[in-house]
Amino acid sequence: MASRMILSPARRLASVVSTRSITTQVLATQCATIKDEITHTGQFYEANDYRNARFVNATKVVNPNWAIKLIDELPIVKSEQRVVCCDGGTDPALGHPKVYINLDKPGAHACGYCGQRFEKIDHHH
Repeated sequence: MASRMILSPARRLASVVSTRSITTQVLATQCATIKDEITHTGQFYEANDYRNARFVNATKVVNPNWAIKLIDELPIVKSEQRVVCCDGGTDPALGHPKVYINLDKPGAHACGYCGQRFEKIDHHH
């Protein structure tokens, strides 16, 4: 059984160039430096990592709008009620099952589905 050898993008490109003619325009895009951005999960590949092969013909696209950052930017919903409900918003297609959140303890309480935070406003009579 023959074992498959994993080649780096540079080695693969060298083998392609040696076996057939290739235009300089294509060669220049193949040799472009891969800019690796860190994702929200911390994924990052070193320059010599074989997994960079998937980014030889295209750039790695990382969305800078991480969900946890977007939720943190939303203001905390203040309520006078002891129990509030969250269904994910006004659009049913984008929502989630309705959940009830108890606000008896002090501080903000987050919805388990969407992360929206709720806090009880204390009234002193």
